[in-house]
Amino acid sequence: MQISKLSLFNRFSAARHPDSYGRAGLAFKRLSVIVCTSILLLCPSAPARAAQDIVIAALGDSLIAGYGLPLRDAFAARLEWALRARGHNVQVLNAGVSGDTAEDGLARLDWAVGENIDAVIVEFGANDALRGYAPLRVKKALDAILTRLAQRKLPVLLAGMAAPRNLGPEYIAAFDAIYPDLARRHGAILFPFFLQGVALERDYLLADGLHPNARGVAVIVGNILPYVEKLIGAVK
Repeated sequence: MQISKLSLFNRFSAARHPDSYGRAGLAFKRLSVIVCTSILLLCPSAPARAAQDIVIAALGDSLIAGYGLPLRDAFAARLEWALRARGHNVQVLNAGVSGDTAEDGLARLDWAVGENIDAVIVEFGANDALRGYAPLRVKKALDAILTRLAQRKLPVLLAGMAAPRNLGPEYIAAFDAIYPDLARRHGAILFPFFLQGVALERDYLLADGLHPNARGVAVIVGNILPYVEKLIGAVK
């Protein structure tokens, strides 16, 4: 059985807890990116996709990578299954890395979103907000990601994130406004809140209270499905 490069990448990266970085953790994160990049370069190519398939890259953090879940239950796999069940010839590639911020996503954008990609789901911001990053810093990184994808003429679905409600009204207002502002600016499809119906719902979360379990992923997929179908319709 052949295993895709991105699958190998995520088996390695998902083993790390997304928010456990001290100095040693940050060093390990850098090392893991180097190792994962080597894996991507050295592994044999995955089988060629069918000519009619649309390939969507799901670029994000642990919410995409499937932290704490088997890869078959991660967001990309479940979304692909749901889309195929609705008659769409698609592949959804898991380009999520646990612990990534928007700046991390920008740093790996060029090799994480390869030449065979037809459309991109962009999901970042949870780790930025948990670390208290300034909203302007987050917005700048996301803006750069969307700009570079627009230069490649790739349609984008931007998944919104909400700031933790204990960070104060000014921070919340500035952070939450990032996503609709950027969607308007870049003409991206906006899914307002990636964790809609899942955040703070114990039945849909792992024991850490942050990451969706398999049932939570199913809720997310059900919510985002119409937006992804709109994304597919934007592929030329």
